[in-house]
Amino acid sequence: MKQPQSFTNQLLVAMPHMVDPNFHQTVTLLCQHDQKGALGIIINRPANIKAQDIFQQMDITLTQDFSNNIPVYAGGPVQPDRGFVLHTPSADWDSSLIISDYVALTTSRDILEAIALNEGPKKALIALGYSGWGENQLEQEMIANTWLNTPSNQALLFDTPINQRWQKAAEQIGVDISLLTSTAGHG
Repeated sequence: MKQPQSFTNQLLVAMPHMVDPNFHQTVTLLCQHDQKGALGIIINRPANIKAQDIFQQMDITLTQDFSNNIPVYAGGPVQPDRGFVLHTPSADWDSSLIISDYVALTTSRDILEAIALNEGPKKALIALGYSGWGENQLEQEMIANTWLNTPSNQALLFDTPINQRWQKAAEQIGVDISLLTSTAGHG
């Protein structure tokens, strides 16, 4: 029996007709995808909180020279009070999932403590919550043209300005997303 295609380490680019406010104009990195479902982190929806605030809430001490350039995102509607760190692989953290040679997902406190001490990974972003799909749900949404999928890359994940990620992700596969309309096919 043929194994289903995995979209792990792909970016899901919401189509313009996506009306769900949780996913409208989002780009989601799929961190895990198998026959049981999928887990992803939205990488272009800033959260209304700063990294310093998270560290303070968790009683994590910051260094005097803490650089507050770690972005915090609303990673998805599931468990929005749970933290996730997408980062370049480096140290051996307590709870990490290696997604590719340039990105990993960690959920343990030790990485946040290292970031607060300016000893964390070279590149990182913090997300609150995640996006989840049950068995065959993502596949059905792909068939329904809800998402474009495109390969992820380190530059898009960590270096591309947030407000350009939706457009740039689609451009990777030759799509000008601003030319797609929600009324296509509805004459």
